[in-house]
Amino acid sequence: MKPKYKRMLSGMKVKEEILRASAPAPAPSPFSASSPASVWSLYILECSDGSLYTGVTNDIDRRFLAHQEGKASRYTRTRRPVALVYREECGSRSQALSRECAVKSLSRRQKDELIRTFTSSPILPPPASSYRR
Repeated sequence: MKPKYKRMLSGMKVKEEILRASAPAPAPSPFSASSPASVWSLYILECSDGSLYTGVTNDIDRRFLAHQEGKASRYTRTRRPVALVYREECGSRSQALSRECAVKSLSRRQKDELIRTFTSSPILPPPASSYRR
């Protein structure tokens, strides 16, 4: 893993531990972890030029549409249309960002293998057909 990612991950872990130690116990809420908006996910898009874009979000459908419309990131804006080729639930935002750093440090071959095992896995449902062109 690249040194800058290691530094970023260690800083995020320290910050998460500090927040966890200083935060009061959460009150029960109808919008707790079972709420779809509170679950953060990692996703990988394949752009029209064959390149891969990795990001995190708490609403994959909304974020994917924003990428398709050219409103989500500067990188995908000029490489449309994009196809959702991988997604993974990570839990919290910091866990998703940590996973994003780990995936971004993979080689292209390793990312392709990750995508291939995801789409051929019988346990995980494949991405919706409207995502892949």
